[in-house]
Amino acid sequence: MSGRLFSKDFTLVVIGQIISLFGNAAVRFALPLYLLNVTGSSALYGTVTACAFIPAILLSPVGGIVADRVNKRNIMVTLDFFTAAVIVGVSLFLDGGNLVLVVTAGMMLLFGIAGAYQPSVQASIPALVSQDGFMAANSVINVISSFSSLTGPVLGGVLYSAYGLKPVLWVCGACFVLSAVMEIFIEIPFERQGVKGSIWKAAKEDFGESVRFILKEKPVIGKALLVICGINLFLAAMITVALPYLVTEVLDLEAARANRLYGFAEGALAAGGLFGGVGAGVFGDRLAVHKSGSLVIACALSVFPMGASLAAVSSGMVNYFVITGCCFAVMVFSTVFTVEMMSFIQTETPRHLIGKVIAVILTVSMCVQPLGNALYGILFEVCDGVEYGVVLFSGVVSLAIAVGARKVFGGFLGGGESS
Repeated sequence: MSGRLFSKDFTLVVIGQIISLFGNAAVRFALPLYLLNVTGSSALYGTVTACAFIPAILLSPVGGIVADRVNKRNIMVTLDFFTAAVIVGVSLFLDGGNLVLVVTAGMMLLFGIAGAYQPSVQASIPALVSQDGFMAANSVINVISSFSSLTGPVLGGVLYSAYGLKPVLWVCGACFVLSAVMEIFIEIPFERQGVKGSIWKAAKEDFGESVRFILKEKPVIGKALLVICGINLFLAAMITVALPYLVTEVLDLEAARANRLYGFAEGALAAGGLFGGVGAGVFGDRLAVHKSGSLVIACALSVFPMGASLAAVSSGMVNYFVITGCCFAVMVFSTVFTVEMMSFIQTETPRHLIGKVIAVILTVSMCVQPLGNALYGILFEVCDGVEYGVVLFSGVVSLAIAVGARKVFGGFLGGGESS
């Protein structure tokens, strides 16, 4: 393990993340937007994005189990090459196949690969960085993710508006090939774990061990997961569906301009994550884990100006800037919270369980996202003309959850759970 943060191997991980996450952000921006532009249906958009989460939920625990038993570098290289192949396949079938089927299958494969991929990245940090560098390393990874999510939708929106979907897909496919080649040269310390019995039995035991650790040995993590699930269901899912639907279909904006503006709005969302990630890294020593509930409350409060503007203001551009600003604020607070929680989990979890525990946490927190996407897709379609009511509903419920979260996160102390 390196005593300094930017060792050669961690630097290669970071560079590989920059390239692959840029491609991921751009393609996951362009594909559903193309479907929304062609159909104009928020319900269909919400349903397709909900279906996309299902493979991520199923494959994330598998990715965590594999991350603890297989060299993490090989996982990253293989999945990046496979992602490039999926993008090429979507590009080839786009014209001749059923549009909804092709986009849904492509999104499901891309989300599934990402679900299996991320546990390897997170689990590699303790192998490459000393414990006192966990917060800084997680901040770097979050900053890279946010920066890629910032540039991906913005450049993807410009390319998509000017040339259509296929050039976006070609650029993204090239990004994943380049990332895979880069990752071949990473050396991550790896100790093979023995497998007793079949791989399925080992997987079941690994998953059970992780769940027992979360629920019994560190129950405060389990309580925090319930809060995260509530916020994902009522807040994160609302933003996922509302941002493209409101900007491209509801606000009084010209169609081609609306697509570009949506790209910039996604970029602002990612900029919030970038700002929050940098803040977490700079002020990491001052962040108190047991006060994290205040960050969740700030996320919920950031939604109300968005709903109030939609209710009281008729100008499409004014509403656009308010919506974009609110989403930026939500991402700032949620990113700081995410970095804080991930660093705590990595510190408190034994090395041989890190990949599996992170996978379980990612899986459970993602489980409600498809339900939320489908719910808000239907709500926005049913509440045509009164979309502000859906946004305010999200804010009220999220605030109630956030206030309750204060008690949960108040149980976090520097070394674990309060007595």
